[in-house]
Amino acid sequence: MDRIEAMTVFVAVADLQGFAPAARKLGLSASAVTRMVAALEERLGARLLQRTTRSVMLTDVGARYLQRARQILADIEEAEGSAQAERARPSGRLVVSAPVGFGRLHVTPLVSAYLQRFPDVSGELRLTDRMVSLVEDGIDVAVRIGHLPDSSLVARHVGSMPRIVVASPDYLARRGEPKVPDDIAKHDTIQFGTIASAPEWRFVQNGDDIRITHTPRFTADVADAAIWHAEHGGGLTRVLAYQAADALAAGRLKRVLTEFEPPAVPIHIVYPTSRLLSAKVRVFIDLAADTCQWDFSKR
Repeated sequence: MDRIEAMTVFVAVADLQGFAPAARKLGLSASAVTRMVAALEERLGARLLQRTTRSVMLTDVGARYLQRARQILADIEEAEGSAQAERARPSGRLVVSAPVGFGRLHVTPLVSAYLQRFPDVSGELRLTDRMVSLVEDGIDVAVRIGHLPDSSLVARHVGSMPRIVVASPDYLARRGEPKVPDDIAKHDTIQFGTIASAPEWRFVQNGDDIRITHTPRFTADVADAAIWHAEHGGGLTRVLAYQAADALAAGRLKRVLTEFEPPAVPIHIVYPTSRLLSAKVRVFIDLAADTCQWDFSKR
């Protein structure tokens, strides 16, 4: 039994949820596909798929094996591509993931410039605020804002992003500008992000890390809503710097408590360590590092 071929057949059956569609995709007979999966299960000594007359479902062992099989097949594909054209012009399909707001404003222009420069590459930009699995979701490279948990990903630092407190000039004229974090208790606040019963904003005062608990008058799960309300005199809100950049530049918002801001969080481009770094990914990362001005702490 060719282990790689059997693994490829198993992944196809799992992805397409059937032996017949997998056979059509691979150009094999349904009986050949069935035999290869059965031989693979016999070799492993474990059932990978539960079969009924209407469906094919992964067992627990099969689900774990599928994840490893995807990774192994991706490694082989990358290894062959690298060996054949290690320094070749980037080609193929590049899938990039980024947070929704930041991706729309800053990653979209980067991907557009990349595709214009390298016509042999097709691109897909997936904008989502959830933490995706690069290997499982077939993503080549992702842009992430914030401190990274320990993982198997390689990270390249490409910028920094402060969290800032802002309010409209009109609101500050009416209610006064906060001078120290404790002054927040005297103000209306707008909470963006995870809605907690007692939201906290983090600051640094006299070298100490402090957290200010407040009761927001308005809460929103998207930054645009929080910023709009702040622009229209709704109070203080705390957002990532890029989210308020346009309103600050236009004078619709003013940044306050700047001397108490905590250190900016990093911006990274990440990719799986399990893959050899293909030309399309390597060049994309280099382009981002060379051309993007993502150090928002200096703005």
